[in-house]
Amino acid sequence: MPVYVHQRKEWLKFNWNETVIAPLLARVRHHQGRLLGRMEGVGNKLRAEAGIYTLTSELINSAGIDGEILNSDQVRSCIARRLGMEITDMATTDAHIRSIVDVMLDVTQNYTLPLTGERLSTWHSVLFPTSKSMRVLSGLPGKKKVHFQAPDAGLLASEMTRLLDWFNGAEHLDPVLKAGIVHLWFFAVHPFEKGNGRIARAITEMQLSRADHSDQRFYSLSSQIRREGNGYYDMLGRMQKGWHDITDWLEWFLNVLDHALTNTEEGSGIVLKKARFWERHLGTSLNERQRKMLDKLLDGFEGRLTSSKWAMITQSSQDSAGRDINDLVRKKILEREPGGGRSTNYKIITETIG
Repeated sequence: MPVYVHQRKEWLKFNWNETVIAPLLARVRHHQGRLLGRMEGVGNKLRAEAGIYTLTSELINSAGIDGEILNSDQVRSCIARRLGMEITDMATTDAHIRSIVDVMLDVTQNYTLPLTGERLSTWHSVLFPTSKSMRVLSGLPGKKKVHFQAPDAGLLASEMTRLLDWFNGAEHLDPVLKAGIVHLWFFAVHPFEKGNGRIARAITEMQLSRADHSDQRFYSLSSQIRREGNGYYDMLGRMQKGWHDITDWLEWFLNVLDHALTNTEEGSGIVLKKARFWERHLGTSLNERQRKMLDKLLDGFEGRLTSSKWAMITQSSQDSAGRDINDLVRKKILEREPGGGRSTNYKIITETIG
């Protein structure tokens, strides 16, 4: 019978190989600082757009890791509304989406507030409305295949108190390392019958917000965990059966986090390109229709742009659409695409994006 980490004496005296972890942490901190610095250089509106994109990605992928599929348009629209932002193609959202968005915004917007058992139970009841609450209140889970054996229900209250006191207390530890440790620690305590991984990821996002000193998120850990494949729960499960040396876990965690930071071109890269575009054209005379359509093109316009589509989207006449487009062609912002058949198609000139 395996001996699980929490069954060992002094199991919370975690240690790690500093020679292995220090350079990884330094690299993460470098990329973190560089990304946050770049985002400080863009306007508030574009920075908010990047935050909405990241929060959407985090929610979609954290749910997806555990098999729940969320509608990305609804999530994105709900986050934008909650933050008082107007975005294109706002979608109607249902009550469940609104509730889970509220959890994520509590995680990231209120990251300086203490983490309590009541707060965790509220998050869990929203994310898993049909599941029971803390195991200490509902008994042990039924027989099923698990990655490890969690602490007995009789010990859960004291274990959670230790974890929360440590998380909320002053700690002479790099906050990114603390994010990795709390993720593993919470998962090992396993206070809920289901959803412990998702709550662990929420707590980690909260700690990463503390590390960034920001309520805006520009990189998504859960998105990168999904990109990395199936090693996440295998690694967590393996650590439960090991000693208190958590070098392997921290090495895995920091590598995934570093990949998340360096892969933000998928989201923040679009925002940064938009920022460079609008900086370049700060003095260019453009009407509101042109600004709206250029924003759409910079976001990734689906299909081909024609004067008819321009007129339909901007609710203008065909003549107005033609004048708008021809003006942008003269200003070397748009160009005609080769071919195109019966309709002339247009695209934004790559050199103007940055």
